[in-house]
Amino acid sequence: MANEGKYIIHATIRAEGTVARKDVVGAIFGQTEGLLGESLQLRDLQRKARIGHVDVSLNNNKGRSQGKIALPSSMDQVTTAVIGAALETIDRVGNSKATIKVTQIENIQSAKRDHIIDRAKELLLAIVNSGTDDSRNILDEVKAVLTLDTEVDFAEMTAGPNVQESDSLIIVEGRNDVRNLLKFGIKTAIATMGSGIKPELIELAASKKVVTAFMDGDRGGRLLLLEIEGKLGKSLTHVALAPRSREVEHLEGKVITKCLNQKETASKAVSRIKTEEARSDDASVGKGKASLEAPDEVKNWSPFFNGLKRNQAVIVLDDGSSSDPISPKNLEEALNNSDGAQGIVFSGKVSNRIFELAAGAGIANVVGKTVGPESLKLGVQAYSASDLN
Repeated sequence: MANEGKYIIHATIRAEGTVARKDVVGAIFGQTEGLLGESLQLRDLQRKARIGHVDVSLNNNKGRSQGKIALPSSMDQVTTAVIGAALETIDRVGNSKATIKVTQIENIQSAKRDHIIDRAKELLLAIVNSGTDDSRNILDEVKAVLTLDTEVDFAEMTAGPNVQESDSLIIVEGRNDVRNLLKFGIKTAIATMGSGIKPELIELAASKKVVTAFMDGDRGGRLLLLEIEGKLGKSLTHVALAPRSREVEHLEGKVITKCLNQKETASKAVSRIKTEEARSDDASVGKGKASLEAPDEVKNWSPFFNGLKRNQAVIVLDDGSSSDPISPKNLEEALNNSDGAQGIVFSGKVSNRIFELAAGAGIANVVGKTVGPESLKLGVQAYSASDLN
């Protein structure tokens, strides 16, 4: 199985009745169908060899079943994690209630790299122990490289030697990204290591003046950026992206310099990427059907129209309060600087720009005086003032 992908999703399963392995496999493919969109249909991914054979081992005892599941994946780490999370939504296997819990996502490539490093050390020592002058020269050269800008371990995250002392920080995905930046004299990078955003990284970022997320130029990099922004909030100040379809660990020095010199403010980059992802979702799964009735919490926004001039807006906050009236030209900036925004009330027609601004800010509902023919777009549901009555 380890040869089938970059990762293996390990999970446990418990069922209240007696089930067979084929029942578990059927539940995995059946109950996740349509859950993650067309691009992540497990049957299609298996046909394309993006995920491997589902290995299930079960032990039936006293009318109950428990066991383990292993699912190889050659997808990127973010997509693999999403598939793992989807497995945990399965609540029935056959006719029995069941619970699936992901225990580990094993990084096969990381294990192989660790093996390569350990084996290389053994081979190098064998050369040194031969006692030849050439071997001593090899050892000296290797030591010289290793002692120049050596990586460090920070809370089990690979980092450059200056991450604690410097006023700036560069957040990347993996240890090879850190090593590549070190080759070109950048000593303030730290890797998330693909295991979620650690509390230690959040605390470290909060102590810096400038924090830049330097991500791969693929969808996995963009999704990781959104995860970082969600955890770090305003501590994340800038975003740099590798060229499309390229990874930070393979960039040349001049490309790295160009990407970092062209970094954007985090609020602008994240807003744009959220909108792009919402558009991509619309294109892949369709716009869906508009809601026929506004939920009660949205109906409570009706008083916010009072005192608004034409095309002015207010931002509805998590605590149910609203901002001061905002002009159309200042709405984007206000959303970027707002904490806890859950909605927009707009004294005008809900346009494409309102949809885009709401999607970029992660807002699910907006209310306008009127709404055009499309009331559900980019994952944002729009209601008219008359819908609140």
